[in-house]
This record gives sequence, structure tokens and C-alpha cells, in this order.
Amino acid sequence: MITKEQIDIFVAQSHRYGDAKLMLCSSGNLSWRVGDKMLVSGTGSWLPVLPPEKVAVCDIMSGQVENGVRPSMESVFHLGVLRERPEVNVVLHFQSEYATVVACMKNKPSNFNVTLEVPCHVGEVAVVPYYRPGSLELANAVIEAMKDHDTVLLSNHGQVVCGRDFNEVLERALFFEMACRIIVQSRMDYTVLSQKDVEDLWEHL
Repeated sequence: MITKEQIDIFVAQSHRYGDAKLMLCSSGNLSWRVGDKMLVSGTGSWLPVLPPEKVAVCDIMSGQVENGVRPSMESVFHLGVLRERPEVNVVLHFQSEYATVVACMKNKPSNFNVTLEVPCHVGEVAVVPYYRPGSLELANAVIEAMKDHDTVLLSNHGQVVCGRDFNEVLERALFFEMACRIIVQSRMDYTVLSQKDVEDLWEHL
């Protein structure tokens, strides 16, 4: 049974992501695992000002909507990630400014490790080709990529990150945006940490 308190927590976190300028208007969507249910922002809703009545409740296994609120068109990949990754509780699709610039680049970076925060908090970034938003092709591509990645760049579209809780997801999204800002503002003239540097970080952190 989803409680009013849980809905209120979800709404507050949606506003928090909006305040962090991770999306504009209705460009993002968010989901949260609560037991065997998923709370997800409703279709067409704006995360920065999401009201409680625009939060959909779905059964994770069946995908059935349980409160009459139509979920985001991207709810299929939210459900798929939660099914595939039992340790993941939060999934965020967003379109932050610099990361979306990178998503639209003809020649996208293959390595985003410009600072230590990227390998430590963002991880390896998967890149998927453009598919129509809300399409089964996009959902399948995201689900497949997130089987072994926590961050996915959607070509000419946006980004998806997942994590254990709301704080980890916010941290991941913000550090990815920071890395993309460095890449864009450097005009593609940047260096990355070597594999040895990354291994040394993991050894000492």
C-alpha cells in the first residue's frame, strides 16, 4: 500500500532534481521502487513542479497502473531497469544543458573520465543511438544498456541514470553534467585519466 508520505517524498525529490536544473518543463521523468510497486511521474508532468495527483503507481512485475494516473511515456524502460537491477531503486531520465549538447554531438566522446568524480560516481557511460521517445526500441536499448551501466547517453535526446537512492542518482547526474560541461567548454581539447589512474583511485578510495 503506497502511503501519502511516500508520495510526498517522491514529489519533494522531483522538485529537488528540478531545482538542480536537470530538466526543463516536461523533459524529464523519475521513478522510485517502493516494495513491489513503482512510483513514476505522470505523462506530460513537469518534475520541477510535480503535484501529488500526477504521480502514477504501477506494479513492477505486471506494469499495471494501480491509481488511474497515466505514467510517463518512458515508464517502460523505468520498469525494465527495476526488473533487471534489484539493487536499483531510483531511475531518472533528464536533459541537462551540457550533457544534452554532448548527446547531440556528431562525434561523441568515448571516455568521460575528465575528473576523478566520473569513474568514482558516474562510471562508464553507455551511448545508445536515437530512437523515438516513448518507443519500444528506445525502451529496449536503455534496458539493455543499463544491465551493466548506471549512466546512459541517449543520442539527440538526453540522459538516464540509476542508483540505490535519490542522493546517489542526484550525485551521478550532477557529476555527469559537470564532466560534459568540461568537455564542451574545452572545445573538445581535454585530457582524461588513464586506466592506471582510475585503477589507482579504486585501490586507494
